[in-house]
Amino acid sequence: MTATGEEKLLESFLDGAWAERGLSENTLKSYRYDLLQLALQLEKRDQTLLHASREDILHFLATQVQDGRSPRSLSRYLSSFRQFYRWLLREGRIQKDPSAMIESPKLGRGLPKALSEQQVVGLLEAPDVGTPLGLRDRTMLELMYATGLRVSELVNLEVINLGISQGVVRVMGKGGKERLVPLGEEALSWMQRYLQESRPDLMKGGDCPLVFVTARKAGMTRQAFWHAIRKHAEVAGIAQPVSPHMLRHSFATHLLNHGADLRVVQLLLGHSDLSTTQIYTHIAREGLKRLHSEHHPRG
Repeated sequence: MTATGEEKLLESFLDGAWAERGLSENTLKSYRYDLLQLALQLEKRDQTLLHASREDILHFLATQVQDGRSPRSLSRYLSSFRQFYRWLLREGRIQKDPSAMIESPKLGRGLPKALSEQQVVGLLEAPDVGTPLGLRDRTMLELMYATGLRVSELVNLEVINLGISQGVVRVMGKGGKERLVPLGEEALSWMQRYLQESRPDLMKGGDCPLVFVTARKAGMTRQAFWHAIRKHAEVAGIAQPVSPHMLRHSFATHLLNHGADLRVVQLLLGHSDLSTTQIYTHIAREGLKRLHSEHHPRG
């Protein structure tokens, strides 16, 4: 790849992508890497990025398949190429997009990861509830596991949407869809304690509509809760990486393991389509297989 030709073209694209769309540094690095890989192979075929054909891109993808690249990697390559050639088309550098008629590889849907019931208990008990922040974190973990809320729903939950006397929370989900979710006795108990003890201590007379707040009298962020759950998972001795979404997965999986109806789980999770919820039946089935193999004399 020549320093004067291809690299300048690539830098112009990256500068334009950053300016137009405000892409992250990691995304730009991915674009650069993917396009450099394509450019290197095109060079072996006496071809350039600017003059590549559909057949050239298909040849590149075919070699990646032979090298054992996953469908996800191929999809990422193709996405980078599409962004680049669409930019060239807008800039008037090419007349036809060579990546336009290439289908993305079908990606298999991976099973969401869930914690075991024992791991969840350890995670819930990890925060130091003798401190305002520890009590807040314990309440957030209890609430997420009891309700299956998305992390965005959790941190954006407002005090006005707590139905303490009814034992429910009113949640605004994706697409502005509203649903009522039962708290459960344990989560309700922790919520009442947090509202009476921890939240007033953190707010110190301040005003914030959100339920979960920081010592700065402001609402919790997704990133702050992500950091908190990782810290508590380490205290609980959970070796695998733990994310807030894993508690949502655990909520659904454990409900199904204990005989909950799939449509009830769908309503609690706020899924518009039952097929989205059905993936949890696969996790539950895998868990039953594991228990059978561990405990049955002929497992």
